[in-house]
Amino acid sequence: MLQGPSAISGVPERYIWRSCIGLHSAPRFLVSAAYFSFYRGRFSSRPPELLLSVLNLICSLTENTGLLLLTYVSSTETYNVHKYGFIVFVGSSLLHMLITCRLWTVIRRHYVHPEVHTHTHTHTHTHTHTPPSFIFYTLFSLSEYLLVFSNMAFHMTAFWDFGSKEVIVATPPEDKRY
Repeated sequence: MLQGPSAISGVPERYIWRSCIGLHSAPRFLVSAAYFSFYRGRFSSRPPELLLSVLNLICSLTENTGLLLLTYVSSTETYNVHKYGFIVFVGSSLLHMLITCRLWTVIRRHYVHPEVHTHTHTHTHTHTHTPPSFIFYTLFSLSEYLLVFSNMAFHMTAFWDFGSKEVIVATPPEDKRY
């Protein structure tokens, strides 16, 4: 049976954890859209990478949804829903990280800005810690925490990717023809 980290299985820890993940999910969805917009701008004339960008967006959205599912449905409440939420989270997370590393490798080849090289290295380095954590997940409780922390570290790279940008959420302008 899949169990959550023991630090979040009690009350009130479980509710604090759920609240934090809930609050954390909105920015993660926003960052997913920001990355897609970034990649779409970089790869508008490169169909294979543009397609990978779309797949990356889907994986990112699925990863976030899986995280919410396994957070809000505990293994003691509805085991199968929690189990499949975990599988969706880990599978889409690994694929999302792999595609991200590939996209940044392509960006690195075509852009010589020093920050791009740092971003590519950071994405790749944090991704290499995730698969071993998953492989050893069932063997050591520590790996569960390593899986969570490596996932968090991978997503923290958004700070470096978008740290100098402003977030603007807007609607399209009204069509004045009607």
